[in-house]
Amino acid sequence: QVQVVESGGGLVQAGGSLRLSCAASGRTFGYYTMGWFRQAPGKEREFVAAVSWSGSNTDYADSVKGRFTVSRDNAKNTVYLQMTSLKPEDTAVYHCAAGRGAYASRSSQMYDYWGQGTQVTVSS
Repeated sequence: QVQVVESGGGLVQAGGSLRLSCAASGRTFGYYTMGWFRQAPGKEREFVAAVSWSGSNTDYADSVKGRFTVSRDNAKNTVYLQMTSLKPEDTAVYHCAAGRGAYASRSSQMYDYWGQGTQVTVSS
């Protein structure tokens, strides 16, 4: 089993940057695909980015492509989401998730373990 805990959220002005971290427990972290999802008030949860277990395969939602970068450090059991050029519409609770798929996946059904989330608020 894997437990994941997100950190790094906060309040930032439009155009600013934030880096989210997701620390995972368990010796098998390196075998899990890791994903980032977000949920804004009154909206459904949506895919943001994902990275395969090796780090060689990544995927991004069109809305964040070119602005966000997902990466992982298996030695530290941590995955990161570097967010730049933030917009007010990026405001949401960001969740990290671990799944057993071989490749980065956009489907929330591929992820077995979810964190509680970290709030990101972008002011205009």
